[in-house]
Amino acid sequence: MLGAVQLGLFAAGVVLFVPMGMAGWHLSRNKMLFFSCALFITLAVGVHLVPYFPSVTSFLSSGSGSDSSSSVIVNRDSCFSLLHQVAFDFQELSNNSKRGSWKWIESENVVDCDFQKLTKNDASDLLNGSWVVVAGDSQARLMVVSLLELLLGESKMEIIKKDLFLRHSDYNIFVDEIGMKLDFLWAPYMSNLTNLIMEFKEKKSYPDVFVMGAGLWDMLHVNNASEYGVSLKSLKDSVVLLLPVSSAFANGDGSGTNNVVPVRSPNLFWLGMPKLISSMLKTDEKREKMNDVMWQAYNDELYRSKLLQQSGGSLLLLDVHSLSNKCGADCTSDGMHYQGAVYEAAVHIMLNGLLIESNQKL
Repeated sequence: MLGAVQLGLFAAGVVLFVPMGMAGWHLSRNKMLFFSCALFITLAVGVHLVPYFPSVTSFLSSGSGSDSSSSVIVNRDSCFSLLHQVAFDFQELSNNSKRGSWKWIESENVVDCDFQKLTKNDASDLLNGSWVVVAGDSQARLMVVSLLELLLGESKMEIIKKDLFLRHSDYNIFVDEIGMKLDFLWAPYMSNLTNLIMEFKEKKSYPDVFVMGAGLWDMLHVNNASEYGVSLKSLKDSVVLLLPVSSAFANGDGSGTNNVVPVRSPNLFWLGMPKLISSMLKTDEKREKMNDVMWQAYNDELYRSKLLQQSGGSLLLLDVHSLSNKCGADCTSDGMHYQGAVYEAAVHIMLNGLLIESNQKL
């Protein structure tokens, strides 16, 4: 590098001083013309020398681009944090019940993020050709209901609801119009989710969108937050298997080759537990075990596990607790399952998360 700089300086000296000396002899009677020629030659030499000084080049090239790129990153992260800024309204029904609806609040920051309630066509375009897996308990099933209501419409939903709500069972559907496959997998315990990920790994087949969540059954039937935390950390370790890897690792052949298999990383979401209203729960066992103190203990373990993006993990939280808490007691009849507006909001938060992640705009 030093030799190149020295050669450049020597060449610059020749280019600069020889013409200037010759021009000076001829232009001694016209000083203005002499200095104009000298300035032109100096600038020309400077242009040729810049590549020999990378620090100068990087300084010039970083002037405007760095600010815009960092601004995009900041906006992206801040918009993720604002996805749950929603409010609920209620309509009085003839039977003295209330029907909830939702919208994003209209604060300046939220408006800047341009969140959208996607139409059927918009959501279909976004999920076109995708494989979507939603795994978990009844909360996950209600999430699937809201997603399919958006994609299929009410009339088609009435046809499939009976099969979708078969107790403690899986459900799958292929939406021909957009080539989307959706699987709901009944997985109420953490171990079910971990086993499911291992199955994906063994088959070398991964969904494009994977929504998972479990905790309510563990809280009711195990009721041990520490054990739940251990299971979460095990799940976090298994989630690493869903990330893109080299061909040698992916194939397990130990060949040591450096070729990379183009494995697309799935979009991962964690479906949080809802707000539990103990006084409305239907059994004494639920009221005893599924209280605010136990919910908080389970939620603390979730953040300690570092599974979520907010704590350095890979999964974006769909905060059903925040949504259901905002909707309130008027949105539930049993203290844990809420009206469709809560899960509809969760679906649109997920879809807008996908838009942010892919930097798409409809």
